[in-house]
Amino acid sequence: QVQLVESGGGLVQPGGSLRLSCAASGSVFKIYTMGWYRQAPGKQRELVAVITNIVNTNYADSVKGRFTISRDNAKRTVYLQMNSLKPEDTGVYYCNLFQSEYNYWGQGTQVTVSS
Repeated sequence: QVQLVESGGGLVQPGGSLRLSCAASGSVFKIYTMGWYRQAPGKQRELVAVITNIVNTNYADSVKGRFTISRDNAKRTVYLQMNSLKPEDTGVYYCNLFQSEYNYWGQGTQVTVSS
């Protein structure tokens, strides 16, 4: 089993920044993809950004140029630096780890962008 623990959410004003972290523990293999998804009230969960074992990244069009995903393999941790935040970035952000055909999810952390 894999456990994911997220941190770093909170309330921020439009234009502000937040940094999310997600640490993985348990049966984590050498090759895995990690990413961030979000779910706004009344909407489906959507991809925000993913990063592979060889540091290939993919971003949702809505966050390109504002968010940066990175990982520290030694710490089994993925980060999401979010800049120039907008009210539409509000939602619960979930950490994801994908390995050997299985998806693992964190409990989610709330991000609220509001003045």
